[in-house]
Amino acid sequence: MIGTIANASTILVGSIIGSTLRKGFDEKYKNIMMDSMGLAATALGINSVVQAMPDSKYHVLFIVSLALGGIIGTALSLDTLFDRAVSKISKGSNLAQGLSTAILLYCAGTLSILGPIQSALQGDNTYLFTNAILDGITSIVLSSTFGIGIALAAIILFCWQGAIYLLAGLIAPFITDTLMTEISLVGGVLIFASGLGILGIKKIKTLNLLPALLIPPVAVTILSRFGI
Repeated sequence: MIGTIANASTILVGSIIGSTLRKGFDEKYKNIMMDSMGLAATALGINSVVQAMPDSKYHVLFIVSLALGGIIGTALSLDTLFDRAVSKISKGSNLAQGLSTAILLYCAGTLSILGPIQSALQGDNTYLFTNAILDGITSIVLSSTFGIGIALAAIILFCWQGAIYLLAGLIAPFITDTLMTEISLVGGVLIFASGLGILGIKKIKTLNLLPALLIPPVAVTILSRFGI
């Protein structure tokens, strides 16, 4: 699991660097960093959707996933539970918004899913090392905007990739190009929604939509069994 450890470590290091830089920023610089992060998240979300949309085999699946995922997340009040947990760590801040964005950026990407599988089955950590560099840079920007609390995403990423690593032999046959396309499409929409929230354009409870990422694996597996 050296690749996953490296990935989590770069997030921790990046968070420390970014939060250190943040302490010397005036309010006007913090505001522009917030706007920059919002624009970056929005652009990344759009890019993911644009790339995945033409290759999508089930064109309405992402809509169904968002609808069902939103219902499940709202019923569980994921945003409220998350906000309560984060508020105990950092009161009076917008860390919850930044941390939810970080989790999406770190965990919903192709490299973060395929990397642990490739590492476990082939001993190749190329994807994870590449992802580590990207996540390290992203964590610097995020923590300079939202603070050291972004480092908590390293724990979540470690658990996420660690679980995939341990279950690689079982789930590898199901991780098809079709499934990755559908996950990337849903993930792109969620990242875009996070960007809108950071920019203050539209406050969307993105955390309540997170279960949407679980719908494509179930749907694609069932549909493929029936040759659809």
